[in-house]
Amino acid sequence: MNTLKHWGGLLGLQHLIALGLALSSFTAAADIPYLARSEPEWTQLASLIEEEKRPALHFDNRNPRAIKSWALAFDNDVLVPGGRDQDYTYGINFTQTGDDARTAFISLNKPLIGLDKWLGNEHKSLGLQETFSREIGAFGFTPEDISIYRANPNDRPYASLIYLSSSREQIDLVDNIAWKSTLTIGALGLGLVGGLQDLVHEVTSSEKPQGWDNQISEGGELTGRYVLARQKYLDNTSDNTEVKSTVQASVGYLTEASWSLSFRSGRIHSPWSSFNPELASYGEKSSYSSNAKPVNERYFWAGIALKARAYNALVQGQFRASPVTYDHGELNPVLVEAWAGYTFAFKHGYRVSYVLRGHSSEIKKGAGDRNLLWGGIVVARSL
Repeated sequence: MNTLKHWGGLLGLQHLIALGLALSSFTAAADIPYLARSEPEWTQLASLIEEEKRPALHFDNRNPRAIKSWALAFDNDVLVPGGRDQDYTYGINFTQTGDDARTAFISLNKPLIGLDKWLGNEHKSLGLQETFSREIGAFGFTPEDISIYRANPNDRPYASLIYLSSSREQIDLVDNIAWKSTLTIGALGLGLVGGLQDLVHEVTSSEKPQGWDNQISEGGELTGRYVLARQKYLDNTSDNTEVKSTVQASVGYLTEASWSLSFRSGRIHSPWSSFNPELASYGEKSSYSSNAKPVNERYFWAGIALKARAYNALVQGQFRASPVTYDHGELNPVLVEAWAGYTFAFKHGYRVSYVLRGHSSEIKKGAGDRNLLWGGIVVARSL
């Protein structure tokens, strides 16, 4: 029964994966009528498609004509079939990509680049492309029973994070490798996240959460995180499917290392490096902003990750005392995370995505010993 309990929540992704593959097959089949046209027109169309799928090589230029984009993401556990209101309960973030994000006064680009240089994350290639983005957001966690006023040591604690982050991506267009680094500065334990949840529950006549005064680092505490990821595009013979692997490590409020394998399948016209949902950590980096040109495409995507987690401030607390925390020995050190989603992108630059994501239980025993599952909606635009 414990095995079913730990893994049953993730098995629901199989149905979405099967549906996505069916939609992808239909999407790929939609391209077949082009074959019936005259050869010159078909050849020209194929050339245009391949041009969209590969970013142009810009030699001796680390910041080529960057595509600007923005993205707004909203995660919530009610966006899951059946609905729920526990664990990772909601998150919202806004991301900006492009040269404006690189030169913005409010950003962490300078310390991020300094850290990259100190750690040796500087890559040289004949076909190197560099992109920048910045993100602001907030997300929160609650226990299963939100009607309890007092601290509940048998379930996961209330926790929240408000943050600002900057990201830098170095894409090797020759070897199909992308290095992405992110620096995040934020605050745990502020009242904004709980206040927003209270407001939404009041407007929707839902049960109001009562225990936010018991959250991790109540009153506020600074925190941060540095993440470095290496993505590798895996060659395949299909024009409609892309597969890549990612190795990622982070130090900070989440300290962990992970390996993931992901794919997308359908009508794909954007560069493989422009879409990376495998880098999401709850609300952070869940917006999938793109450095791709505005194109008309639609595709199903999914992936799985193995995570070795050494520390999670959202469960274990940080330096300030908190009413409910867990020691490292009370947590599972290895997690399995999986996700599946579908994206519609339009030639005017807008794209809409839905994702279902979850991971195995982090807490070993008690009421908090359960798998996490949530859904997300992302609206983005390339300019």
